[in-house]
Amino acid sequence: MKWTVRILQGILAVGFLLFGFMKVSANPTQVEAFTNVYTYGTGFMYVVGAIEIISAIGLLVGYWKKGLVTVFSGLLAIVMAGAVFTHINSGQGFEVAMTPLVLLILAAVVFFGQRRTKTTSTIGREV
Repeated sequence: MKWTVRILQGILAVGFLLFGFMKVSANPTQVEAFTNVYTYGTGFMYVVGAIEIISAIGLLVGYWKKGLVTVFSGLLAIVMAGAVFTHINSGQGFEVAMTPLVLLILAAVVFFGQRRTKTTSTIGREV
């Protein structure tokens, strides 16, 4: 389980670095989606992009500072839950919401997997 969590952690970090950069750099596709399809402002797009980039960096640093992984994977899970809601609420349907749903599940696996490896590694040790 430990290696599965670490591999998923790396995949999420790279993916969200790219996703966040697309939003922060005002990619025309992202601007169109946020303003016309989801009816959010560009400011919200920049905030979501910044959260994704900071969380991705937190996941990368989490290889050395284990406590950061639970914080930033949990934050990404919350962002992806919002993305699933946004896709469904904007009338795009469940098919379009599948990508953020899969990312939500992967972030949850990292969140709970990291917490599990953290708690099981202290069992049997003198504290």
